[in-house]
Amino acid sequence: MQRAFPNDWMVPDWPAPAHVQAICTTRQGGVSLAPWDSLNLGNHVGDNPLHVAANRAQVQAALGVPAVFMNQVHGCDVLALPQEPKLHEATGATAPAASADACLTRARGLACSIQVADCLPVLFTNLQGQWVAAAHAGWRGLAGVAMPVSQSAGAPPASTAGGVLAQVVKRLSALSEGGPAANAGEIIAWLGPCIGPQAFEVGAEVKAAFVANNAAADPFFTPTGNGKWRADLAGLARLRLQALGITRIYGNDSTVPWCTVGNPSRFFSHRRDGVRLGASGRQAAFIWRV
Repeated sequence: MQRAFPNDWMVPDWPAPAHVQAICTTRQGGVSLAPWDSLNLGNHVGDNPLHVAANRAQVQAALGVPAVFMNQVHGCDVLALPQEPKLHEATGATAPAASADACLTRARGLACSIQVADCLPVLFTNLQGQWVAAAHAGWRGLAGVAMPVSQSAGAPPASTAGGVLAQVVKRLSALSEGGPAANAGEIIAWLGPCIGPQAFEVGAEVKAAFVANNAAADPFFTPTGNGKWRADLAGLARLRLQALGITRIYGNDSTVPWCTVGNPSRFFSHRRDGVRLGASGRQAAFIWRV
């Protein structure tokens, strides 16, 4: 049975089994002050740490299970979550995780989470609900052009074949019987809110990174007339998932209601508020097995 959540939170409309629960928060309902108002879940954006802790505690109480908050670095590493997570005695939260941009688990009662404020959160399970996973898909992670934390300034970015979504699917194939071809048709993916194609202006190097991998990515870029392009991040994610053999894709269809930039009362947006207000909070998507 689906738990009861605040009305403004987003409950995925997808055919996941009943024992798989998922939710995406919005900016409403927390205690943080402007410009992080109010349900900011990011502890790395300059917000009062006590406010972030209170917001996270509120969300985890609603989930009914502890959640792992990763240190996301716009890369392609996938974290396999422990069967018995160590909890922080004061907050009930799991201990800080390693740097990664995706996580997966077969454990029950432990939530994978992804924090976003323009990047795309992608949640995964399969028709049987044998596992759950979550990925942080900014353009670098999605294209497979990751910037490792240890990389020196000025060095060319590292490349990870297929990007973060492909790395997740590769790891998931080891959790089920059979290979990727046998399991891709059973994988279900939900795309959460992200910066929309009407707001995501990028340089030619971003387009080149995607088209070099798949020429079919070209239609997801629209010229602006000033040497820049508007990119459809959710559309590019759907394209990548389809290339991996995944056809059960739900959620973000690249329309305005899903755009973090265009819905300031509902979503945090780093691109919209980072310069204008000096900072932005983070909403988060969660998925777990009960």
